[in-house]
Amino acid sequence: MKYKRVLLKLSGESLMGDQKFGIAPEMLVHYAQNIKQLTDRGVEVAVVIGGGNIFRGLNAHNSGIERVQGDYMGMLATVINGMALQSALEAADMTTRLISAIEINKIAEPYIRRRAIRHLEKGRVLIFSGGTGNPFFTTDSAAALRANEIGADVILKGTRVDGIYTADPEKDPKATKYSEISFKDVIQKGLKVMDMTAFTICQENDLPIIVFDVNDPQNLVKIIAGEKVGTLVS
Repeated sequence: MKYKRVLLKLSGESLMGDQKFGIAPEMLVHYAQNIKQLTDRGVEVAVVIGGGNIFRGLNAHNSGIERVQGDYMGMLATVINGMALQSALEAADMTTRLISAIEINKIAEPYIRRRAIRHLEKGRVLIFSGGTGNPFFTTDSAAALRANEIGADVILKGTRVDGIYTADPEKDPKATKYSEISFKDVIQKGLKVMDMTAFTICQENDLPIIVFDVNDPQNLVKIIAGEKVGTLVS
């Protein structure tokens, strides 16, 4: 396998499936089956999942909720998604650990870097929830931070499209796809890969990002085998 340890970044919205909000059971099964393909091949997997299907902190002001309070609500939403994913993974016969950046000791382990790495070495799937534990930071930032802390080989960012394009391919039929692109070019062209904080963390630490279509069940296996899938940012 080209990659031994990976961090998979999933959006909360991806759990909705065809629904307008909440968690679609078929999506949990889909992700569990995808992740199992990796663990069966000996790949160490950590997951960061967003909470946008339940609550997005950035939209809190529309509800009259103060920004910091809204961000903490969003963190709790990621814990709920993490619990749902944990159940799906365990139903698929994987050993997991749900880790939260905010202390909820009845539900999740606190984040301790050395312990998290030991879990990975023992073949357990890590689910990082609660973001970074701080307001004003997205789950993209949490993914970049945790990936660097655990020594991941790559961040795999699952999206609805099969890579990074010159424009939004869902709106512009003339948009063309990049198979590879540098961090510098992403910034100069103003392409949206991750928020700038997360992107800078990856750039400064030379951590590659692969943006790919998470709905194709074969893509993860192809990526870890070294095949060119999606867009590589390095």
